[in-house]
Amino acid sequence: MYAVIKTGGKQYRVSAGEKVRVETLDAEVGSEVVLDQVLMVADGDKVTLGKPLLAGAAVKATVVAHGRGDKVRIFKHRRRKHYQKHAGHRQNYTEIQISGISAG
Repeated sequence: MYAVIKTGGKQYRVSAGEKVRVETLDAEVGSEVVLDQVLMVADGDKVTLGKPLLAGAAVKATVVAHGRGDKVRIFKHRRRKHYQKHAGHRQNYTEIQISGISAG
């Protein structure tokens, strides 16, 4: 059984027991969160689609950790103009472990 959820402006395919890194959630480490923006639930051959969301469906997850991703280096350069610009970015994330999927 798996579900497609929407959080932080992105969509994730999740199933029970797996760990997923999502955009930062406002929750303490160890707390349980309910992700109610479920787009699709599949159980074997039975697939249920939402229009766009499934009413009553939810995914329960536990917050494992908060962290920052690897550094992405940004380098801008204009040839022959003596222009170089360096920058870097590290995106914050929340790691969650999916505990259960309810189709509603």
